[in-house]
Amino acid sequence: LQLVESGGGRVNPGGSLRLSCAASEGSLDRYAIGWFRQAPGKEREAIACFSSTDGSPNTADSMKDRISFSRDNGKSTVFLQINGLKPEDTGVYYCAAHYDYTGSYYLCDYDYWGQGTQVTVST
Repeated sequence: LQLVESGGGRVNPGGSLRLSCAASEGSLDRYAIGWFRQAPGKEREAIACFSSTDGSPNTADSMKDRISFSRDNGKSTVFLQINGLKPEDTGVYYCAAHYDYTGSYYLCDYDYWGQGTQVTVST
């Protein structure tokens, strides 16, 4: 499985972005998905981790009220909507996947990673 992120860019504080994570082939329907961020000079951190059924996401407190997660109808792409962006949200955003046929995988530990998309929040 290969993952490709897109949708990053430069945005003003308070703005929104919708990041996409597409599977190179097949569906992400049975995959648990995680979104991560690596700010400049910092370690990569988990933003939100979802099971394959998208139930009860494990979400970072700093992002909890500002993000929403969705999948497209064909299940080959997943999305992360981030609202109310702040300068401290600047970083490279990654999606990751783990095969989750039971729908009960909530760990933020993944086998497949995308290459990342840069998000810069500044005036």
